[in-house]
Amino acid sequence: MKLPRPDSAARSVPCLIAFLIMSVATVGADELRVSALDLSGVTQGWGNPGKDRSVDGNPLKIQGRAFDHGLGTHAESRLVVDLKGSATRFHAWVGVDDEVTGQGAVEFRLVGDGKALWSSGVLKTHDPAREVDANLTGVKRLVLQVTDGGDGMNFDHADWADATITYEGAKPALLVVHEEPYILTPRPSPSPRINGAKVVGVRPGSPFLFTVAATGRKPVTFAAEGLPEGLSLDPATGIITGCTAAKGEHKVKVTATNALGSATRELRIVVGDRLALTPPLGWNSWNCFAGAVNEKNVRDATDAFVNAGLRDHGWTYINIDDFWMTKSGDSDPTLHGPERDAAGKINSNPRFPDMKGLADYIHSKGLKAGLYSSPGPTTCGGCLASYKHEKEDAERFAEWGFDYLKYDWCSYGNVEHGSGRDYYKKPYDLMGRMLRAQPRDILFSLCQYGMDNVWEWGGEVDGNCWRTTGDITDTWGSMAGIGFKQDGHEKFAGPGRWNDPDMLVVGWVGWGPALHPTHLTPSEQYTHITLWSLLSSPLLIGCDLTRLDDFTLNLLTNDEVLDVNQDPLGRPAHRVVKRSNETEVWARPLEDGSIAVGLFNLSEDEATATVSWSEIEAKSPKAVRDLWRQKDLEVSPEGYTVKLPRHGAALIKVTPGA
Repeated sequence: MKLPRPDSAARSVPCLIAFLIMSVATVGADELRVSALDLSGVTQGWGNPGKDRSVDGNPLKIQGRAFDHGLGTHAESRLVVDLKGSATRFHAWVGVDDEVTGQGAVEFRLVGDGKALWSSGVLKTHDPAREVDANLTGVKRLVLQVTDGGDGMNFDHADWADATITYEGAKPALLVVHEEPYILTPRPSPSPRINGAKVVGVRPGSPFLFTVAATGRKPVTFAAEGLPEGLSLDPATGIITGCTAAKGEHKVKVTATNALGSATRELRIVVGDRLALTPPLGWNSWNCFAGAVNEKNVRDATDAFVNAGLRDHGWTYINIDDFWMTKSGDSDPTLHGPERDAAGKINSNPRFPDMKGLADYIHSKGLKAGLYSSPGPTTCGGCLASYKHEKEDAERFAEWGFDYLKYDWCSYGNVEHGSGRDYYKKPYDLMGRMLRAQPRDILFSLCQYGMDNVWEWGGEVDGNCWRTTGDITDTWGSMAGIGFKQDGHEKFAGPGRWNDPDMLVVGWVGWGPALHPTHLTPSEQYTHITLWSLLSSPLLIGCDLTRLDDFTLNLLTNDEVLDVNQDPLGRPAHRVVKRSNETEVWARPLEDGSIAVGLFNLSEDEATATVSWSEIEAKSPKAVRDLWRQKDLEVSPEGYTVKLPRHGAALIKVTPGA
């Protein structure tokens, strides 16, 4: 969208204008403290912005030098100010706050009217504060930006210390975006359509569970031809279960039929050594319920998968994160109880009285069940974890019937010390072997925040996916700062081995128990799903599924977009081009020979994004399709150009000619 020119603070703002202008107090006649702005307008990668405090709430201090006022933030962060053409100077001291115990690395940038005004270069923990003194004469809009310095956002506590804006005339004001939801995708056809994964892996002798996902007017009945021996399909639900020892690739013809017709598709069942041949699609409890999670939340999420139709689009996993186990000494009695049984196997807390019964309930709906632990003695939330009980816990997870384990580094570094690749691999290699020894398939998700370039070795410890970054939050700074840093990781991913830039932050989130609508704008949410789909990322919904609105449900159920994520070729996207107007193009090849292309606008204004066919090596395309709108586009001989709103995206599928 085009940035409107706001009127003075004394006038009312028309309701249709996309930006809300917030007045700020001044210090002295012609000087604004940045910390006097309404800091709710700051987007950042972790935590909350600090008013005259660091991001952790401490007095501002850089290499021992204390500062009276300023903004404490965390990479990736952004603050946008309307200067109204009246500002003359920006002054501050910048650096990594002394509260950081690890190695932070950040870069501070000032951008005026889309042009770089100043950059600090990379500043690290214990570097002295660097002064910025920038001329703002004639600049209308100023962006204060902090990036992660190129090494990820861990420990990136960044201070704009003693930051002020000098002005003459109208007072500068904060720009806060307001954008109404807009739905791009048409409703599914009442005729049958088969969705979800086209290929699934299982180890010989392991229990098999797969649901043929299909949309269309109910009732829908199912059939399958060519199932390997030992597997059978329920024609009323489309759920395939059983156990097979028939190694090899089995091509199964699956059919979905309703009163309006039939749809047929090939499903490849690969009985062999590798799981997760496409990225897992599912839900995780952490981003909504966090430490408040209980069995009812999980059962409600399971029911919502069916009732809201998510299962019909291929969503599969229901994953319980932290706080299902005991936490001795906590004031909350629902976390108390015996930590382990007589055989040393882990127990659940009173919130989860019957873990096997819960897993069975999830399976009865044609879905898979996941849970969480840590290689350390406690989880991130301080609950009991698997240290020195890896074998017993793996056996317990299998007995209960779970299909997925998220294994979070957390306290491991407190009890085992070291460095180098062998140190980081050791706990994951151990649990990977324990899981592999179980009589059921358990997908193994490594959660250790990208340490020691986990994407290079995660597959060596039998990992199926691995976090490449720190935790995501529902801000543009966090989501974009994570997503657009994934370029290069695609070389290490493929079927059974997926890079994981963390969970989806759409819908109602809040890390429990108080929830709020995501702080991402609708356009930013389209960018989120588009980029994660192109990256072949695991898609794990993090919101309260009982509060899905039409926009969020539509966002999560576009089958043509999900097909990009689930493409059996498993070749994640890479950045094709980054342009000076802050637009980017990412692309990936698909199994049918076509190319999925994402065009992104990272700027603060509406922008035109372009891709030429030569840039994606598509010779004379014979077809171009807008996947969000599910409509064919007119083919241009040169390329594709689209206007994108602020932080918006487009996703197209290009079919090359001969």
